[in-house]
Amino acid sequence: MTRRRSNSNHNATRVRDSVAAALIDQQERHTMKIAVINFSGNVGKSTVARHLLAPRLDGAEVIAIESINSDDREKSGALRGAQFDELQEQMMMLNNVVVDVGASNVEDFISLMQRYDGSHEDFDRFVVPTVPVTKQQVDTIATLDELRDLGVPPERIRLLFNTVDTKSDLRKAFTRIFDHYERKGGFVLNSEAVIYENPIFEKIKPFDKSIIEIRDDPTDYVAWNAKAMEEGAPDSQRAYIRQMVALKRLANRAASELDAVFKMLVH
Repeated sequence: MTRRRSNSNHNATRVRDSVAAALIDQQERHTMKIAVINFSGNVGKSTVARHLLAPRLDGAEVIAIESINSDDREKSGALRGAQFDELQEQMMMLNNVVVDVGASNVEDFISLMQRYDGSHEDFDRFVVPTVPVTKQQVDTIATLDELRDLGVPPERIRLLFNTVDTKSDLRKAFTRIFDHYERKGGFVLNSEAVIYENPIFEKIKPFDKSIIEIRDDPTDYVAWNAKAMEEGAPDSQRAYIRQMVALKRLANRAASELDAVFKMLVH
């Protein structure tokens, strides 16, 4: 009997250790459900979803609101209740997910979260990208206020400064945002949560790859370029190789910067 109890205790300890290890592993892999949202277009929501967030969340899927039941949406331009049901179902089946809410759908998205009381609690973070343009800053403030009024806790609403000139004064470039934060608060503003202007975001679009995938590509494109020149490879191939050399060099720096921004947004 004593031996059995000892084995039972040992097994229970192993189970507890296993669960604890799993929880730690889950935290280390940043298991999260994130909405990228702003009433305004042209703030880089899709770029943030696909290059900053999803690659750093283990097995994360990006759900673009525009793609949900697109047949109905293309006719009406509105996010309908049935589609919101589908989104909630998808999220419940995934550990990590990034929801990219198109600007034309934000109003309906927030309205549906109000109707489905408590559904905003499904999201660990609401990331709100903004850019220096005045209109986008005004729309950003409206987005932040709507999320606050919806009942989203301030620590879950994270502002992200995007496409910022490295030479600009952040406070001056985003005066409206800083003033609003000081008057009303209701969200997390970290002056180091910044994505600076980088040509890689435009250059990478035709390649359908993330910045991390480009960075981690093991191909030695410099050596390949030398070989291609020696062998007289077609101009199109050599042009592709040159593009990849430039992309990998840009990706090394960009990925490191995005790593730091990611940590600020999720912790």
